[in-house]
Amino acid sequence: MKEITSIQNSYIKNLLKLQEKARERKKQGLFIIEGKREISLAISADYEFDTILFYPELISEKEILHLFNKNINRVSISKEIYQKIAYRESTEGIVAVAKTKDFSLKNIKFKREKPLILVAESVEKPGNIGALLRTADAANVDAIFIADPKSDLYNANIIRSSVGCVFTNNIAIGTSEEIITFFKKQNINIYAATLQNSNEYHKENYTESSAIVVGTEATGLTETWREAAKQNINIPMQGQIDSMNVSVSAAIILFEAKRQRDFK
Repeated sequence: MKEITSIQNSYIKNLLKLQEKARERKKQGLFIIEGKREISLAISADYEFDTILFYPELISEKEILHLFNKNINRVSISKEIYQKIAYRESTEGIVAVAKTKDFSLKNIKFKREKPLILVAESVEKPGNIGALLRTADAANVDAIFIADPKSDLYNANIIRSSVGCVFTNNIAIGTSEEIITFFKKQNINIYAATLQNSNEYHKENYTESSAIVVGTEATGLTETWREAAKQNINIPMQGQIDSMNVSVSAAIILFEAKRQRDFK
């Protein structure tokens, strides 16, 4: 076991780069996870771990070994370093450096013969992406596709706002054109959540292979998805405003699809 106490240590400086820069995460194939729950979910999802850093006043080496095997690379760090690396104060004194996964379309596999899929096009805010990942997990969808991504999924804010659901979901990333082509080859019906030329969401049949597509709250879905859709769908608003948070909208439609499928 190693011990690092200086914030000026080159390894610690590199971790801060990983935390702050998507370019470094992509280049090194590594990212940072903090917190027992998030790390446990990553373990369950078969992520590979490079190093575990821990602040011994908050968590013991024995507890680390309970989570991982004895061969895991462990580094004891000072309070100053822990406070610098950790985004949250309540993450139990543990930070993991894990290896990134390949989210290419070629790697996607569905759990069911007629999958239910969530697609998010160009959603920018990490909080919204995290909420969509939580929604996808709650609905137990077969996959979530990120089309034309604006943020790196290993961004610390996304991991935090998703409460680790970035690890629990079956995820694929690609351009809108690539994903639409993939869906057509797989005979997956596309339902685009948009106001233009749309039908009320609860009047559609989602019992066949279906992809529910949502876009940004500011501009909605692009024409690419609206034209590719089997049907554009909307959630009828009964109040004074004409839109909802993207994750709330996704949840309403997904759980209608789950209801039609008897929550299978």
